[in-house]
Amino acid sequence: MTIHSDPSLSTLVSERRQLINLAYRLLGSLADAEDVVQETYARWYAMSRPQQEAIESPGAWLMTVASRVCLDLLGSARVRRESYVGEWIPEPLPDRSEWAGGRTADPADRVTLDESVNMAFLVVLESMTPAERVVFVLHDVFRYPFAEVAEIVGRTPGACRQLASSARRRIRAAQAPSAPAAQRAGIVRNFKQAWEAKDIDALIGLLDPDATGIVDGGGLVSARLRPLEGGERVARYAVDLLGRVPGLTLLERRVNGQPGLVAQRDGVTVVVIAFEIEGDRIKHLWGVRNPDKLRPWATVNLA
Repeated sequence: MTIHSDPSLSTLVSERRQLINLAYRLLGSLADAEDVVQETYARWYAMSRPQQEAIESPGAWLMTVASRVCLDLLGSARVRRESYVGEWIPEPLPDRSEWAGGRTADPADRVTLDESVNMAFLVVLESMTPAERVVFVLHDVFRYPFAEVAEIVGRTPGACRQLASSARRRIRAAQAPSAPAAQRAGIVRNFKQAWEAKDIDALIGLLDPDATGIVDGGGLVSARLRPLEGGERVARYAVDLLGRVPGLTLLERRVNGQPGLVAQRDGVTVVVIAFEIEGDRIKHLWGVRNPDKLRPWATVNLA
């Protein structure tokens, strides 16, 4: 029997977007999320037809398998990232209106850009244990009841409640008070203009005195290997960077659903910058230079 005559095909295909959304939040990488979804479907089609028909809810089965694959990957990812060159930052995503260069893309390949994928949120998720992260995302983001989460992660419901509570404490401790969207966009715009003008004083004025700047080059391109601490140091590094890399064009674009900046050179995206803004100051900047993580931006319409 071919895949086209499978009566559950439409159900399976409709689950793809949910699986991509889950795996990206769990792994912080669209490339890894796509691999997880491919592996999940491969396991489904490796079963016999009677085995497939015995599964009451194919969608729930797919989510369970994808979650478990992600849980395994998160454990190995912690080991891999110990040998990662420099700082590891989650893969930044363009706004859906710009995805695939403005052409109609497969909606199943798009990640829903809500508060659970802004860069600050994903960075906090990175600080969690694999079990904490999976339990928190399944329960608090995807609204799975603890009884179902427990079956997926192999813990008791009580243990899952404790893991979710621990994860929420991490989120609350790291979360900055959110400024209105228009205000955040205005601050990023002012930062761009001050940066283009190489106005260090203006940049310092926009940055929190304790601001941090992190750059991810992955060892593939030049980048600072350690975080920059302090608003003045971040400002001076930004101005120095423009001097060392001439011909950069800065563009205001949404990054993971939030106001951000994209730097291009000769029409090629070379860095994507995400911001966390607390009050009227920039608290954190994350600059992704690793070209492997800029793949989604290669076909984005930034003109």
